[in-house]
Amino acid sequence: MRLTAYALGLIVFLGVGYLFGSQRKPAPEARPSADAHAGHEAGQVPGGLQITQGGYTLSPVTGRLTPGRPQTLVFRIVGPDSKPVTQFTGDLHLVVVRRDLTGFQHPRPTMAADGTWSASLTPGPPGQYRMVADFVPRARSDTYVLGADLPAAGDYQPVDLPKPTWETTVDGYTVTRAGEPQAGTASWMTVSVSKGGQPVTLEPYLGSYAHLIALRQGDLAYQHMHPQEGTVAGPDVTFDARVPSGGVYRLFLEFQHAGRVHLAEFTATTSSTHAHN
Repeated sequence: MRLTAYALGLIVFLGVGYLFGSQRKPAPEARPSADAHAGHEAGQVPGGLQITQGGYTLSPVTGRLTPGRPQTLVFRIVGPDSKPVTQFTGDLHLVVVRRDLTGFQHPRPTMAADGTWSASLTPGPPGQYRMVADFVPRARSDTYVLGADLPAAGDYQPVDLPKPTWETTVDGYTVTRAGEPQAGTASWMTVSVSKGGQPVTLEPYLGSYAHLIALRQGDLAYQHMHPQEGTVAGPDVTFDARVPSGGVYRLFLEFQHAGRVHLAEFTATTSSTHAHN
């Protein structure tokens, strides 16, 4: 009789608990604010670019940008041992651009002894900006490309990309390109620079006669295109234009002449018909 009473009491207790619990609603899922570093904890930023790769992490110290004001962007590359990396092979390239692919900047950061990097820049109008670090740790042989999003508060007014073109002008120079980036197959693109109808001889800049960076519209996929080996001084530079997949790309070409660096921009559309899965 005691066992029967105990069992009946237990059944009543569990039934009441079930009914009470069924009336409770689950707690709402926490969502980051619109200008937070969304996805950082998951190891990537919106669009899929990794903030952590192979044990290396891009760690911004600067959390926000101030539109239109000169400032210093501070960050670190943290290694698999959770310590800032201080040894690199070659240059670390830093790119900052707004998510609509305007306001491109390629500052030259400097590193302190403790592994803290600093770069001077002046952000453009308000919006969400993407910073991309492209580097080779001394301990590895592979190139790592890591990104982070930085908000610049204010009224964001996105700008549509210009249509694809083969020629553009900047600072009195005419820059033309021949060839398109291709997805999943070998591709070469040649850019030529002239001024007043006469070809100019480009000068070395950061160890190369020109630098070409491609960013894809939408997810801001990044590709640093390198000049063909054996490139010599002249008005023409041929780049390896292979990209991982199709889409609309904004091409940013930096070249130096008469001691000044100039930036030419193109829009290019790449088909994915040649991409390999």
